[in-house]
Amino acid sequence: MRVIIVGCGRLGADLAYRLFQREHDVTVIDQVAAAFDNLHSRFRGRTVEGEVLNQDVLHRAGIEHTDGLAAVTNSDTLNAVVAHVARTVYHVPHVVARNYNPRWKPLHEAFGLQAVSSTTWGAQRIEEMLYEAEVHPVWSSGNGVVDLYEFVVPEHCQGRLLREILPAGPYVVVAFTRAGQSIALTRELPLEAGDVIYLSPTPEGRELLRSWLTSQQRA
Repeated sequence: MRVIIVGCGRLGADLAYRLFQREHDVTVIDQVAAAFDNLHSRFRGRTVEGEVLNQDVLHRAGIEHTDGLAAVTNSDTLNAVVAHVARTVYHVPHVVARNYNPRWKPLHEAFGLQAVSSTTWGAQRIEEMLYEAEVHPVWSSGNGVVDLYEFVVPEHCQGRLLREILPAGPYVVVAFTRAGQSIALTRELPLEAGDVIYLSPTPEGRELLRSWLTSQQRA
C-alpha cells in the first residue's frame, strides 16, 4: 500500500514508522526539514520538504498513485483542506484527517471527512478508566461513535439474570463468553461469576451505563 503522511510531528513520525514496519510504501511531507528528525532511525521511506498545498509538492510525493493519505499536522484547517483535496481532486481512496482541536471538529464534518481526535478520544478513555467498576472500554471506532464495552460478572451477581443486574437501555449485547467459550446469551440465562459480556451502547446508552456504574459504587 502506498501512503502519504502530511505532517512529521510525533504523531506523523510514529504513524510513518508503524506503516513502514508493515512494509508499506510511505512518503512523509513536512514544510520544515528539521521535522524529519522525529522519524525513527530505521525508517526508510521517502521524505518531501515543502508546502503541502503546493501542487508540485503533492506530485513529488506521488499523490496521483497513492492508496491512502493521512493529514496529521497540528492545524485543523490544513488537515481538512489537504484531506478534501486528496479525496475530491486526486481521488485517493483512503483519506483520514487529524482533528487537533475539538472545537474545529465541525470543519471536518462539513467536508465529510473521516477524522480522528486524539484529544476527545483520549479524554473519553481516561474518564472511563477512572471508574472503579466491572465495565471497561475495550474497542472504539473513530472518536467513540461505536464503542465496545466489556462487563465481567462479579461474585455478588452469581446466579442472577442479566436483566436484573444491568439497566434496560439503548445498547446491544454483542457477545457473551463463559470459561473462554462463546455461547448464546438470553436475558433469562443465570450468570456465573467471571462471565464476560460485551456491550455496544449508543451515546445515550453510554451515559446510562455511566450513571448506573456511579450508583453501584455508592451502594
